[in-house]
Amino acid sequence: MRQTALVIQTDPADELCRLGEWLGEAGLSWDTARPDAGGRLPTTLDRYAALIVLGAEAPGPAGTRSHSWLAGCAEVLREAVRRRTPTLAIGTGAHLLTTAHGGAVGPGGTGPELGPRLVARRDVAERDPLFARVPFAPDVIQWHHTGITRLPDGAVLLAASTRYPHQAYRLGDRAWALQFHIEPDAAAVAAWAARDAAVLAGLGADPADLAVATEAVLEDLADVWQPFAARFAGLVRGEPAGPHRAPLPLLGG
Repeated sequence: MRQTALVIQTDPADELCRLGEWLGEAGLSWDTARPDAGGRLPTTLDRYAALIVLGAEAPGPAGTRSHSWLAGCAEVLREAVRRRTPTLAIGTGAHLLTTAHGGAVGPGGTGPELGPRLVARRDVAERDPLFARVPFAPDVIQWHHTGITRLPDGAVLLAASTRYPHQAYRLGDRAWALQFHIEPDAAAVAAWAARDAAVLAGLGADPADLAVATEAVLEDLADVWQPFAARFAGLVRGEPAGPHRAPLPLLGG
């Protein structure tokens, strides 16, 4: 039986893309809510076996998001953690999970981080059901202008980088936040580059070079993150959590 996830899309330019293909192949279906386009968020997660929150951050000062739907997204994320609903929060979604649980998001001192990059998996990730099999320094796509400056209480940091130290964490035992992106295909990154052309120009970056660099890492991204998506889907289906060496701490543990 296929399990159904709720996908909250907070940015018209950030869809599930390749992540959707991987989750579909792993047995998940989903309903998409578009609060940024006036769509309604569900009042409960009763119908859903998982939650995925997306978003590629557009340029703008940190802390200026004041959309009326943000409070609703925060409440859905809090409910998911309370209910231990498997949750994957990516990009802006990771920022929303963070602030919904008392963490902080703010400007990074090193400026925007855009395009293919590497992150470093931390040693504690060897005990995590999703990150245990992720290589030490996997390829990712970065697209953010602010970063997670303080983790929520009880969060377990799973990946870091020198420019933005809070790249991935787990909250409780079933909610994961990814500052970076694993979902976009080359067309999505090209659309982000077109939208943020002025920012790229200010950094001396060429969108054409960025497109070439993105194409070059897509296969490596799939090698790492398609199995990651399959492990998430397995968790949703109730399969054994995977190779971790000790019980995972619950929220606040």
